[in-house]
Amino acid sequence: MSTRTEDLRFRLATVELLRMAKKQYTYKRLQEETNLPVTVLSRYVKGHVLPNMKRAREIWKALSRIIDLEGEIKRRLKWDNDGFFDNTSVISDISLLSQAANYAIASFAGRRITKVLTAAVDGIPLATLVAKALGVNIVIAKPMREAGVSAFLEETYTLSGSGRTMTLYIPKNAIRRQKRMRKKHQTEREALESIKKWMAKGYEAHLIGKNPSDGLYEV
Repeated sequence: MSTRTEDLRFRLATVELLRMAKKQYTYKRLQEETNLPVTVLSRYVKGHVLPNMKRAREIWKALSRIIDLEGEIKRRLKWDNDGFFDNTSVISDISLLSQAANYAIASFAGRRITKVLTAAVDGIPLATLVAKALGVNIVIAKPMREAGVSAFLEETYTLSGSGRTMTLYIPKNAIRRQKRMRKKHQTEREALESIKKWMAKGYEAHLIGKNPSDGLYEV
């Protein structure tokens, strides 16, 4: 179940996607794609109001048909005869990476994400923006053991077509299984106070919302 914060992030990301689409298409074309009046689209683009979650999903789905982010990224990759690629024009374009991060928000909407894992070094720019967009920390897997770190988790894989093996390492305490628990409270104020107490103890805590079946607020 998504939290209010996650819903808000997705709604904001949808507005950013709409603004990006407005740079390429007229309001008339966007009206045709979304089935929304120009006046409504204009209010979203100018930041006067945010779409609700249901409408945000509909707008995102509609705009995804005319904005081909995956195709743009593939177009920018330059391949050599050995099957390796140059992704400089991708990882150096903050605007493109920011939009990719917004796509991550859409892809993981409704799921609880606690970490973003990437491999050094080219994965760091995008992973950083994705982690920021999702409001979580980043874990970077490196091809060597870091001095000063006593224990690691490691994964060895074979590079496609080369026969070479590579091993990536992350500090063992960088990721861990987390226990989930829910608490119910009579009022929203009690729920918010509970969140403050859990966070003060170092735990992650979120207000899930009011349960329609019993009227209680879940944390």
